[in-house]
This record gives sequence, C-alpha cells and structure tokens, in this order.
Amino acid sequence: MNLYDVVVVGAGLAGLQSARLLAGRGLKVLLLDRKPRVDRFVHTTGIFVRKTLESFDLPADCLGPVVRDVVLYSPAGRALHLSSPHDEFRVGRLRRLYARWLDEAVGAGAHWAGGTRFLGSEPGRTSRVHLETGGRRWAVGARFLIGADGCQSAVARDLGLDVNREWIVGAEEVYRGVPLDGPPAFHCYLDPRLAPGYLAWVVHDGEEVHVGTGGYPDRLHVTTALAAFKERVAPRLGLKRGRMVERRGGRIPVGGVLRRIACPRGLLVGDAAGAVSPLTAGGLDPCLRLSDLAAHVVAAYLDRGDPRILGHYHGGAFQPRFLSRRWMRRVLATFRHPLWYELACAAFRRTPLRRLAWQVFFGRGSFPDVEPLKAALGVGV
Repeated sequence: MNLYDVVVVGAGLAGLQSARLLAGRGLKVLLLDRKPRVDRFVHTTGIFVRKTLESFDLPADCLGPVVRDVVLYSPAGRALHLSSPHDEFRVGRLRRLYARWLDEAVGAGAHWAGGTRFLGSEPGRTSRVHLETGGRRWAVGARFLIGADGCQSAVARDLGLDVNREWIVGAEEVYRGVPLDGPPAFHCYLDPRLAPGYLAWVVHDGEEVHVGTGGYPDRLHVTTALAAFKERVAPRLGLKRGRMVERRGGRIPVGGVLRRIACPRGLLVGDAAGAVSPLTAGGLDPCLRLSDLAAHVVAAYLDRGDPRILGHYHGGAFQPRFLSRRWMRRVLATFRHPLWYELACAAFRRTPLRRLAWQVFFGRGSFPDVEPLKAALGVGV
C-alpha cells in the first residue's frame, strides 16, 4: 500500500491550490477527483475580484478582460449603474486554469488519480484511505487528509467535522460570439420570482457571456427559472447571434465558514469548509486564501506533529468578519415578495444607500487576512 503525506480529495480550485503548494514544498501528495479530467464539469462562473488579483499571481492567459461596471436591476427592470475607477473583476477561464494548475502540481511531484471516488478512511497511525477507480477498489495510506470535495463533503462527514446546512443552487450557460453593447459589465437582477434568495446574472466581459440564476432549492426549479430568465434577456443581449459552449451548475454554501474544519486526521478547504460569502456567494477569494493557510498549517503540522498547530485553522477565527453578510443573507431569505426588492432597489438608487450598494459590489471586505496566522506558524510554502 502506497503511503502519502497528504491525500487531497477534490480537484477544483481549492484542491488544486492545496495540492500544488504542498507538492511544491516536497510533500508526497495524492490528488484525486471523481472527474476523469479537471477541465470538465466546471461548476462556478469564476469571477476573480480585485483583492484576489492583487494577492495571487494568476496566469494572465487564464483571465478574461477587465470589468469595472455593475448594473443592478429591480424586479420591474429599473437599473442602477455602478462604476469603479479600478480594475475590479476578471472572469477566469477556469478550464485552462485548472489544467495549468494540475500540470504544476504533477510537475512538483503530486500524483493524479482522475475518475476516482473517495469511499472513506480508517484511523490509525496513518489513515487508511479507501478509493474506487473504474469499479476497482484500492487503498492508500495518508498522514493527512484534505477535503476539497464541495458543498456536501464526504471527507467532512468521514472525519466528523462540521458540514454545510444552508446552500443555494445555481445554473448558468456560457456563450461566445455575442456582440458587446457598451463596456464589459456584470448585470445583476434582483427578482425573487427568478432567483429566490439570490439573484440572476448576465456577465459579459467582451469575450464570453455567462447567463445564470440561483436561489434556495425549495423555492426554485433552476432549469425552469433559467429558461424564463433567458427569455427575458435574450432579445436585448443578442444571445441568438452567439453560440452556447458550456452549461454549469451546482450547490453553493451560504451559511458562512464552518467552525470545526480541522482535526488531527484532516481538514477542509473551499466549499467543503463553507468558505463562501454568505451574501454574494462569491467563493474564489475565500477559497484561495483558506487553501493557502491550509497548506501552511498542514506543512507545519506534519513537520512538527504538534496538534496545537491545528488551532490556527478554525472557523471561529473568520466568522466575525461575515456577521453583516450573514445578516443580509437572512434578509434575502426572509423577504419573498417582489415589492420588497423593488423598494430596496429604489432606496439603493438614492445617494445615502447608493454607497452601500457600491460597497457590496466593489468593497474589499472579503475573506479575512490570513497572513498573521501564517506568520504565527513560522513556515513558508
């Protein structure tokens, strides 16, 4: 039975980031995913915010053009145009980025097991991790497990860690060849009939157009809602002049970072840890920052064997930052009639609250800074 320092379950952005950082440090890493290829079945729109772009060296050819404009629409279609003087957003070309980061991880020594399912693990001096590939069951030893396996993490349940209990579902279609009318922009539609508890969106960066909607699954038939939304916006966008190249969808946790996300046998990153903004459901910045911290924590823990190191990786350290967003999430979940959203949008169009709307979309208060926690560990990755 092969023994690994770290087994990473899930090869989305969080898993790839964790695997390549740890492999780059010389640890023996196994990265696995149920998908046979990392560039298949992407689930997220892939919006990187300014803070992320400034903090992480993302490959330029894996990013779309700069977006500085957001247009917020009320249920009746009244628009609030918000603009920033900064380069606020870029939409990632995630298939290309995932493939690039997998190559980097493998180039650093990580082993890749695509089309592989995590079945569970047994505790011991090292964990015995049970896997299945193409109907064949096999096992490896692991000094540590990382669960990067999404909103309903099997690793979280296996390790007895906290699990997500609140989520929304989303679906989108990606188009190319759609003419751009005006500057690149994110168009956000607040309408509980199309997106209960969330919003519908059109992201047009001049190269790709993402059209999607999301909301609470008990109030939303996402396929029907997406079809209705497309019918509403297609004539204005000229979607028929483009071609659809991809469909995406999945669950997005919106309950905030979970409290117990680490134990002596493993930890959670990304959606598995609830590392998503409770309000906007934006998860790429929290994902990268938490995965970066996780790599430091795992490296230090495996090097020293001191369980106190895991105390640096606890959701309680991050939850206070999200209190206002969780409060606003409750508002979105509670108010269901379009009239409330119409009134809210009318208030946002007035000067005192316009700043609040600007702050929601362009503010830099995303995931807390993890640098002090990394510095306290005294290791570099």
